Amino acid sequence: MSIRSSRALSRRTVVGLAAALCGAAALPAFADDAFPSKPIRFIVPYAAGGTTDLVARTVGAHMSQTLGQTVVIENRGGAGGNLGMDAVAKSAPDGYTVGMGAISTNALNPHIYRKMSFDPRKDFSAIGLLGNSTIVLEVGAAVPVKNVAELRAWAAKNPGSPFGTAGAGTSMHLAGVLFGQLSHTEWTHVPYKGSAPLITDLVGGQIPVAFDNLPASLPHIQAGKLRALAVAGSQRSPALPDVPTLAEAGLPGYSVEPWFGVYGPAHLPAPVVKKLQTALQAALADPGVKEKLAAAGFSPKSSTAAELEALSAREYERLGKVAKSAKMSAD
Repeated sequence: MSIRSSRALSRRTVVGLAAALCGAAALPAFADDAFPSKPIRFIVPYAAGGTTDLVARTVGAHMSQTLGQTVVIENRGGAGGNLGMDAVAKSAPDGYTVGMGAISTNALNPHIYRKMSFDPRKDFSAIGLLGNSTIVLEVGAAVPVKNVAELRAWAAKNPGSPFGTAGAGTSMHLAGVLFGQLSHTEWTHVPYKGSAPLITDLVGGQIPVAFDNLPASLPHIQAGKLRALAVAGSQRSPALPDVPTLAEAGLPGYSVEPWFGVYGPAHLPAPVVKKLQTALQAALADPGVKEKLAAAGFSPKSSTAAELEALSAREYERLGKVAKSAKMSAD
């Protein structure tokens, strides 16, 4: 090969490489500008009518306005939220499928289910925190107890009595297990596929006691169909200011505060994560959204993707120790 032809080839190679690099550099910007170009599926891993459903629909409606595309809520309950989040984990990493993960699905469940179809440490891209819910200890109106002390006495006379939750492995399940341990009472856990069927049976007298997320139960408490005995968090709920915490009701140190966040599948492009995070933060900052969620007993709180990822990692380690100590199992 001549020196001249070698130089020409070199020039063509340099030009080709430059064009390729420019094209590669343009791809993320193009993806950022183009996303979203179709509706986004927001999977709620629990039945309709519960806390996750209420929060997702309220926040999703505002995100639709910001993103210019419909956010479609899809309820996919089962296995303590694992079925829905498995669908998120296995979806295409393009931002068109996200899910509402929680303290249960992304921190507790891997320690209490013998088989998990996903690893929350590897199979998700964190997008942003949604906030915290309040768990309420409640009984049906026909149950003859009016406070935690009376419930403990009733449980002592009826060992092994059932308590219901929205599912095995949920934060409500954890709350019930810790209540039994700290109150020295014996219970049988009855998991439901979401808050709606649980509340139906609680109101109907098919089950006497439940631990549930407050937003789903609040209307029934206010209507007198259910009786709230205590809340599980470290502070009283503004929605039920006269209802004590379990710590105040005789179980010092008791506190379970469930958190929720939005996740996509692993390897979401950074520009897509950023756009979804921005829309989520805008929704949680909106006065109307904040007011609606607060009135339902939910405390909205936004975060960056990195902050949610760090929280998920910390809680995974913390709840692993709790589950082992309590010998929790969902199978």
